[in-house]
Amino acid sequence: MADLQVHQFPCLSDNYGLLIHDPATGDTASIDTPDADTISAALAEKGWTLTHILNTHHHGDHTGGNMALKDATGCRIIGPHGGGIPGIDQAIGEGDTVTFGSFTAKIFETPGHTLDHIIYWFEGEQTAFVGDTVFALGCGRVFEGTFEQMWSSLAKVRALPPETVIYCAHEYTLANAKFAITVDPDNDALKARIKKIEALREAGKPTVPTTLETELATNPFLRPDDSGLQKAVGLAGATPAEVFAEVRRRKDNF
Repeated sequence: MADLQVHQFPCLSDNYGLLIHDPATGDTASIDTPDADTISAALAEKGWTLTHILNTHHHGDHTGGNMALKDATGCRIIGPHGGGIPGIDQAIGEGDTVTFGSFTAKIFETPGHTLDHIIYWFEGEQTAFVGDTVFALGCGRVFEGTFEQMWSSLAKVRALPPETVIYCAHEYTLANAKFAITVDPDNDALKARIKKIEALREAGKPTVPTTLETELATNPFLRPDDSGLQKAVGLAGATPAEVFAEVRRRKDNF
């Protein structure tokens, strides 16, 4: 079986557009739809025809192109339960699977950023499309859910195999790095990663995708049980949920 092809490109001010393609069947999906025109241009560049949209949550910078792309291509729109996805044909949730060409994605509900947020895990391809649940060195702001819900959602991501390639929806990594070092100041892996991130951004290159292994070593939102981080935020011995909540509050005010 051919490999799942992923094409990532800048969209809007700091989003990434993501197209996935099955060369065996010709199926092509857009992971969210930040901007219909940019996505259409990327499809034309690759010579791919859109067959699916896979939405992660209802925010406009993730669904804004749904109707224009559906009108243009007749594509099938798949997304989370909750009623907020424009043009949705199939609503999905925890434990469901989505068949895309020759591939299958497992669905995890990851509420917190929004109540309807889901992620798509292509287990056989060791690839996850996580929307705004996890960022490189960060996590989504908690808009609709609770800190406890968000931590439970991040714990689901954390439990995936460490080799999982993680595609998130925004280029926030440099700003996230500046915060991360304030709550995890003795993390040598983080210090080394920040240098690489600065070099990539200076060269105009993306810092996404990342891997779960890299995030587990450096992303403070996935490390609330680390004793050094706990001590740095004054919560030695606290529960991971409590430490996560404190780290998220600090990021909100950073």
